[in-house]
Amino acid sequence: MRGEDMMNPCPCESILKWRSEMIRRFFVFVPLLLIGFLLAGCPKRPLPPVPPVEKPPFVDPIDKVLEILSFAETLQAKASIRIDIVKEGEKQVYPINGIVFYQAPGNLRILGYHPLGMGLFDALYRNGEFSLLLPLQKMAFIGKVSESDDALRKVGEIQVTSGMNEMRNIPNRIRINIVEKEIEIDLRLKEIQVNEELPEDTFQWNLPEKVAVRPLSRLLRAIK
Repeated sequence: MRGEDMMNPCPCESILKWRSEMIRRFFVFVPLLLIGFLLAGCPKRPLPPVPPVEKPPFVDPIDKVLEILSFAETLQAKASIRIDIVKEGEKQVYPINGIVFYQAPGNLRILGYHPLGMGLFDALYRNGEFSLLLPLQKMAFIGKVSESDDALRKVGEIQVTSGMNEMRNIPNRIRINIVEKEIEIDLRLKEIQVNEELPEDTFQWNLPEKVAVRPLSRLLRAIK
């Protein structure tokens, strides 16, 4: 064989290689194209509907607090109250001193004082009615809690949890978290007296003069 023939292989071999390459590509790509065509032509199964996100069940915070304190017939305690509020991304903390009174099955009174001694609020729940006095603003809110359920639901999820005094095995801490509004109330009980007789006027509520009275629903709208 001449050197030129060694350098230039027979054209027949090139044609055979080309044909075999085309056949290989045919058997590789045609099935893929058919599968793609069939998938494109088949009707798509509708995706199963996404179930709506279930909201946590509504929790009446007053009922929950009463449930936490229901281990006792009566309770009286000093309280350290901390209110955390997030406004425009910044947390604001308000420390308050207080006194808590409870009487089964459903009387609750919480008085809040400024660290310097000024009265800030007087909150009373009795026989299904809630009353809140703000003496510095000369304003009070009064109403049946049952009549304000809708407004209370619109405030959003409210979480109420408690902590225990392990020495006495009684609750000594109550936390109320209004999730969407980023408001948290932390109430720590101190010097707790259980099942001792309370003064007769503990749950009597008398409004001072020149106090403007508003419905409870208006207070809840203000929280929104």
